[in-house]
Amino acid sequence: MSSPNLHPMINVAIKAARAAGAIINRAALDLEAVRISQKQVNDFVTDVDQAAEQVIIETLLAAYPGHAIWAEESGREHGAKDSELVWIIDPLDGTTNFIHGFPVYCVSIALAVKGKIEQAVIYDPSRNDLFTATKGRGAYMNDRRLRVSKRIRLQECLISTGFPFRPGDDFNAYLRMMGDVMQRCAGLRRPGAAALDLAYVAAGFTDGFFETGLQPWDVAAGSLLVTEAGGLVGNFTGEPDFLEQNECLAGNPKVYGQLVGILGKYSKFASAGEKAGLGQVGPTLAMANFP
Repeated sequence: MSSPNLHPMINVAIKAARAAGAIINRAALDLEAVRISQKQVNDFVTDVDQAAEQVIIETLLAAYPGHAIWAEESGREHGAKDSELVWIIDPLDGTTNFIHGFPVYCVSIALAVKGKIEQAVIYDPSRNDLFTATKGRGAYMNDRRLRVSKRIRLQECLISTGFPFRPGDDFNAYLRMMGDVMQRCAGLRRPGAAALDLAYVAAGFTDGFFETGLQPWDVAAGSLLVTEAGGLVGNFTGEPDFLEQNECLAGNPKVYGQLVGILGKYSKFASAGEKAGLGQVGPTLAMANFP
């Protein structure tokens, strides 16, 4: 079951996400048989990602042959090239978790209309949790309307993140960011699937989320869930136009504002003055005085 007054396009996306989830769940029963290849160091793709992506694209294009597709594995090779309606697809977010049998991964499908996300589906096949949002109509988990958490004191908040894992990522900056946030919050978590991290902010399971190096297909659907649940999403300096900027910050409005205050100086969009304080302000983990 899912939220009331569903938009027809959401119904098609749900059908696509559940079909992909069925492929993923079947494969999870025999992980030894899953074929894995590496796109780059620590960046894996499996035949399951590809099969899930294929069924999503087939389902969407059967209903909407005139729409465009932008998918993680196949890029923009399917669908109409010039449509203003673009489905943005991550068939299996959390592939590294999936390969290990660590049950935190999901399917993410969003529809952008003229560059703005209007429909979103995130499906967690191991828990059978379905998150949906339509612009202006709220966000839902299964049948329940979602609201971001009401916590305002950062020291009571649970914040999620993702660690850098590719060569060329700035590990030292990330360690400083983690140190800055860890000291000020109740807990920092790294579940391993950014789309689910955003869904969890929308549901109020966590109070905020930040990560760098993300691609549009990681965050497109989750960002609409957050805003439709009353939260804010942007880059580290708080600019809302973040989709292709490789950094994402989300939270309830009060927590979001506080995280911008902590993380803004780490943004590649920060001013020279903000960045000048980086050396002194970010404590290293070794020096951090944990309360």
